[in-house]
Amino acid sequence: MAGKRHRGWRTFLTNKYLKDKEKNFVEYDPEYPVKYAIFITEEEWVAFVARRRDENFKKVSATNRERASNPTYAYKKGRLGYARLEEKILDETKSDATSLPPHVLWKEARVGKDGTVRDDVQHIYDECETLSQSISTAEDQENRSVLSRALNVPEYPGRVRGKGHGCTPTSLYKNPRRRNPSNQEVMETLQALQAQVLQLQKDNERYRCMEKCSSQLKETSEKASINCQNKFPEGISSCQLYLSSPTYRLVGKGKVHNTSGDLLHHRPLPDGHLKVSVDVVLDKDALLPIPDIVSETTLLRDEIGSFVAWPLDLIIIDDEVFPQGSQQLSQKIGSRQKNKRDLPVKYLPKKGAFVPRYQICLETLVDSSDMATTGAIRLLDMEEDIFGYSCTETIGKEDLEHIFRHQELGVGVIHTYIRFLYDNFMRGNDQLSNRFHFVSSSLVNKALICREPDSCREYLVKRFMASSTNNLYLWPYNSGCHWLLLAIDPLKEVVYFLNSIDGEWTNYPDMKQLVDTSIKVFRSQRQARVPRTKSSNITWIKVQCPLQRNGIDCGYFVMRFMREIINMNQIEIPSTYFDEYKCAHYTRLQLEQIKEELCQYFIEKRLISI
Repeated sequence: MAGKRHRGWRTFLTNKYLKDKEKNFVEYDPEYPVKYAIFITEEEWVAFVARRRDENFKKVSATNRERASNPTYAYKKGRLGYARLEEKILDETKSDATSLPPHVLWKEARVGKDGTVRDDVQHIYDECETLSQSISTAEDQENRSVLSRALNVPEYPGRVRGKGHGCTPTSLYKNPRRRNPSNQEVMETLQALQAQVLQLQKDNERYRCMEKCSSQLKETSEKASINCQNKFPEGISSCQLYLSSPTYRLVGKGKVHNTSGDLLHHRPLPDGHLKVSVDVVLDKDALLPIPDIVSETTLLRDEIGSFVAWPLDLIIIDDEVFPQGSQQLSQKIGSRQKNKRDLPVKYLPKKGAFVPRYQICLETLVDSSDMATTGAIRLLDMEEDIFGYSCTETIGKEDLEHIFRHQELGVGVIHTYIRFLYDNFMRGNDQLSNRFHFVSSSLVNKALICREPDSCREYLVKRFMASSTNNLYLWPYNSGCHWLLLAIDPLKEVVYFLNSIDGEWTNYPDMKQLVDTSIKVFRSQRQARVPRTKSSNITWIKVQCPLQRNGIDCGYFVMRFMREIINMNQIEIPSTYFDEYKCAHYTRLQLEQIKEELCQYFIEKRLISI
C-alpha cells in the first residue's frame, strides 16, 4: 500500500509542476515546491526533475501508458475490486466456500454489464480448467499458478494473479514463512557435502586404480601387444596416413607414436590401432577412421596438431621425410657424438627432401660443448640501436633445446632473432635502420605492466621520442603464455595488431591501456596538435595474418612476421596482410626456415664452440 501511495505522490508532483495543461513536459525549470519542503529537500527536487526529464524514463512511461490504455483482457468491474467482487459472488451463490479459484475470479472480473464473455477470455478460462486437472495444488503454489500458465506470463513474487491487491501466496495457501537457516544448520549441511565429496574422491581413485590394473593386464596379454608393434620402429616416426574407403588413397602425413602402454585421451587404444599425431592433411574431405570422442569431430582436417587412433594396416612409415625434432633426431645426434662416425645410412634423406642442416650442426656443437656437461650459458651483446639501450642477452641450453625440439620459445630466442634481423637486414642500410625499431620484451611484458606500469610507460615514451618521419616499432609481446606482435607507428598514432590465434586486442586490456597512454604522453611531450575528434582515439588495426594450428608456434610466427615486415620495407601494414606473404597458415617448412636462420646465426657468431 505504501508503494502504491508513493507512486501516486510522484505522479501528482509530475503532473502539477513538470507538465502543462496539455500534459506535455515544460521546457523551463519548474519552481521548487516550498509547500512540500517538509517532505522534499532542494537537492532531492533537482534529482527528481532530472530523472523525470530523462529520455529513457519518458520512453518507458509512454510504453506503460500505451499498454495500460489498451489492455489485452480489460477489467470491467470499475472500482469494485477483486476482494469485494469475490464477496459479492459468494453471497449471490450462497456458497460455503471462503474463496474462489484465481482463474474463476479473473473471468468474472472481465464480464461486461450485458453478461457477455469475450471469446479470448473464455478460451483462457477453459485452458485454466484443463490445467487445473493436471497440476497439483502444491505444484501450483510452488511454481506458477494455472492462470499465469494459461496467460503465459511470469508469476511475480508477493502477489497472486487474479486475486487482487493485498493477496499473497502465504496468505492464500497458508504456507509458513521460510526462514533462513541458522549458522549451525549451514555448518551441518557443509559437513555433509564435504563428506559426500570425500567419498566421491575415494570412489574415483578406486576406479582409476581398477582401470590402471585392467590396463596393465591388457598390456601383458597377446591381444594388447599391438601397442608396440614389431613392424613399426619403437618410438616416434614420421609416417603417411592412408584410407581404404571408398578408394585406397593417401590422405595425410604425421607421426606414429609406437610406445608401450600409450593412451589416447586417457583411454586405451582400440585393438589394431596406433596413436598418430596429424601434421598435414592432403584430402580435406577425408574422414577419421574412428571419430574423436573428445572434440566430437569426424573430419581429419579438424585434427591437425592433435592425436588420433589410426589402423595399423593404413600407416606407412615415411623414410623419405627427415624426422625433424623427433626422438630419432636426438638418437642420431647422440649416436654421432658417441661413436664419432658418420650417420647410419637409414637416417639419410633422399634427394629433394628438406634437411635442417644448421640445426643438426648446432645441436652437435651443443652436445660437445660445456653447455651439455656443466650447464654453461652464452652471452649475446645487444647494441643500443636495437632496443634503445645496451644490454646482454643470456642464452642457455634449454633455449636451444626449444628450437631443436620445436617447443615454445622464450624471450632469449626472440631477442636473438631480432639481433639477427638487425645484423643481416638493417646494419649498414640507413633506410631500414631509420624506419624500423624494436621494443624490448624484457622491459615491457605482462608481468612488468602489472607490477611496474610507470617504468614500462617511460621506456616506451623514450623509444618513441627517437621517432622521425615514417617509423615503425616492432614489439613482440608476451601475455604470459602466448606471443603476439604489435607494430606501432607513434607519429600517426596507429597500432597494428598481429595475433596468430585470431584473438582481439580487447583480450589484453593492460597492454592496450599501456600503449594508448604511452602514445598520448609522447604526443604531449612533442607538443603535437591533434584534432579534438582524434584526441582520445588511437587507431588499432587487426591484421588478418597467418594463423597457427597448435599451441606452440606463436613465437615462430612472431619472428616470421617481423622478418616479412622488414623485408617489405613498408610502414603501413595492410589489414589483410601483405599479398606476397598472404596465406591461411605457415607451413612447417616456412617455420623451419626461421629456425635454420637462427641456428646459422649462432654458428656464424661462434657463440657455441667445442
